[in-house]
Amino acid sequence: MTTRQKAAEATGHARYAYRLRVSSTARTALIAEWDRCRWIWNECVAKSRQIHAHNRAHPDDKLTCGPAQLDKMLTEARAKLPWLRDGASVPQQQTIRDFGTARSRALKDIEKRLPIRQRAGMPRVKKKREALPTLNYTTRGFRLKDGRLHLAGGIVLTVVWSRDLLAAPSSVRVYRDSLGHWYASFVVATEVQPLPATGRVLGVDWGVKETATTTSDAHDLPHAQYGKTAAQKLARYQRMMARRKPARGQAASKGYRQAQAQAAKLHKKVTRQRQDTARKWAKRVVRDHDALAVEDFRPKFLAKTTMARKAADAAIGATKTALIEMGRKHGRDIRLVHPAHTTMDCAHCMTRAKHALPLSERIYTCTACGVVSPRDKNSARVMLVRAGLIPASVEGVRPPGALLPEAA
Repeated sequence: MTTRQKAAEATGHARYAYRLRVSSTARTALIAEWDRCRWIWNECVAKSRQIHAHNRAHPDDKLTCGPAQLDKMLTEARAKLPWLRDGASVPQQQTIRDFGTARSRALKDIEKRLPIRQRAGMPRVKKKREALPTLNYTTRGFRLKDGRLHLAGGIVLTVVWSRDLLAAPSSVRVYRDSLGHWYASFVVATEVQPLPATGRVLGVDWGVKETATTTSDAHDLPHAQYGKTAAQKLARYQRMMARRKPARGQAASKGYRQAQAQAAKLHKKVTRQRQDTARKWAKRVVRDHDALAVEDFRPKFLAKTTMARKAADAAIGATKTALIEMGRKHGRDIRLVHPAHTTMDCAHCMTRAKHALPLSERIYTCTACGVVSPRDKNSARVMLVRAGLIPASVEGVRPPGALLPEAA
């Protein structure tokens, strides 16, 4: 069985998000449901802190704060409080599951003794004015009927079906973003959708001058600089917020909230522009190539350099994620290459330079074989060589007498 056949039989899960049209009645019901779930989350946080304090004071008498104890606490609370009992049990139980997952992740990071900056933080209290509503429903808590989403508790929402669901969803997350728009994110089982074989391979090198430099000039991704374009407007809204910032303990004014909404709207626009560009580019790259050698670049370290703003505007991490997801969706061969010394190696003879090249030097010259090429293009070709792909479509890289690569 070939790699493509194995990939075609593999199944996974994907999220499909849709905009919701929410009536005033449904909005009131969703907010009331969120208030109950937020109260449960905060009770779980208080219980967790109480158990932690008890265990520190009494090491010999340690208590636990797992899902079983929290479920019991929820059952007792629903029996005592009619306000809590009026809400659906499914999102309340899912709130406890989400809390347990977050707490377990934080405790595992503590046990591994990871640095504090790398740890997942312990769950915190969700404040009414800061936390955005998020409700999770499993199969028994929702259904789709006549194109509308029916949630437990009699909440009916109109879905804007921008695309078809590939299968029956197993769960749904209803949430509101910073602009006040409501969305439904369905989890569905998906299968690989193979594309026709092309017989071509591609190497991808990430950068700041260009977001992605590839071994094919036609597939390079230039730096769109969406954030730089919106910086002037964003600075204006942020100055408005700074002038109208409320005093500690006071509610924000109407003018502050309006400026905050404008800033959030601009941030959302830039994010969508980056996502749209990344997905369209990834689709084109995956459609035209059978195998991809992608630099396993971690742009986090750039946040502490002078290139932090430009690197964040390039959205390298989001673009890399979009490319990998698109490749796996269509059954392409995606090979991640470690980025160490990729700018120092020669793609023609694989000789490593004695010293690292400064960022100002954009032309790579091999001291062994004398090959001269743009620095990023050389790095992209090195990706192909390290990944074990024979780049037949790239001039000067395929060794003499090498066979053409078969489709992945």
